[in-house]
Amino acid sequence: MIFKNDTPLHIVLNDLFEHYRENVTDVDKITNALLEKGIVHSQSDIVNDHIAFRTLGVPHLAIQSLEKVFLHYGYTRQDFYHFDAKKLNAYWYAPPAPEYPRIFMSELKVEELSKEAQDIIYKYTDGIKSDPVESLELDNGQEVAAFLQNPLWALPTSEEYKQLLEESEYAAWVIYNRYYLNHYTISIHELKEGYNTIEEFNLFLESIGIKLNSSGGKIKTSEDGLLKQSSTVSALYKAEFVDGVTLEIAGSYVEFAERKVLPQYKDLPKEQIENHHRREGFETGNADKIFESTYTDQMKKK
Repeated sequence: MIFKNDTPLHIVLNDLFEHYRENVTDVDKITNALLEKGIVHSQSDIVNDHIAFRTLGVPHLAIQSLEKVFLHYGYTRQDFYHFDAKKLNAYWYAPPAPEYPRIFMSELKVEELSKEAQDIIYKYTDGIKSDPVESLELDNGQEVAAFLQNPLWALPTSEEYKQLLEESEYAAWVIYNRYYLNHYTISIHELKEGYNTIEEFNLFLESIGIKLNSSGGKIKTSEDGLLKQSSTVSALYKAEFVDGVTLEIAGSYVEFAERKVLPQYKDLPKEQIENHHRREGFETGNADKIFESTYTDQMKKK
């Protein structure tokens, strides 16, 4: 996921990835192992299936705001997903060209939380009186990249964070991390044979000491069997809160996706297979468990 810095979209994607890569140690650990084994020759050889953002469903923010950035760059909104137990809605967005990653955006249905949790979230977001994306010059890649890294609200107290964590780990993650990139995803089917299935790649990951999310099983499979996904578990990192307290909290993680060839194209020669010949979109059941890559019970598992 490295692009020439010649368009606003390239600048934004590169900046998102570089900040994410600096803070998610598994990214370089996996990349370096792939390089050492000759599976890829550079980071740019790794195909990024999709990137993901988490948002809060409050006025002037959420998906309806953030999506404007990527719609401007030629992305198109696709399927809607709902996660009842987690109180989330989501959409995925198709890229303007095959070389760009898909985007998955989710938002928390804040109105479905307890009054206490809502009060904490609104305390920090009520000061946003208009859609901040509307004030951006979207053709200025540097300006948009800076926006995605700069906080829209103040840091919470450690007690507020812990209170949200008890009710919604998603809410706690967003209140601290804001629009920070939640994950990027390696397209497993694009790798060389021996590493191009989720089963094989998971074995490789565990052989280099990568901890995998086991919620729903280490491999999450769509009902049609054509989309298989797995993910690392977020590492804990030290985060300082406004009251001066430091807690270890969840950061971001790495996902892996294998999109199988659609039945009607199963007889195509391998060299002729392109993106549109493979299973597209996402799967609610898979994504529901992938969200838990930042959950406390996963991070504490041995």
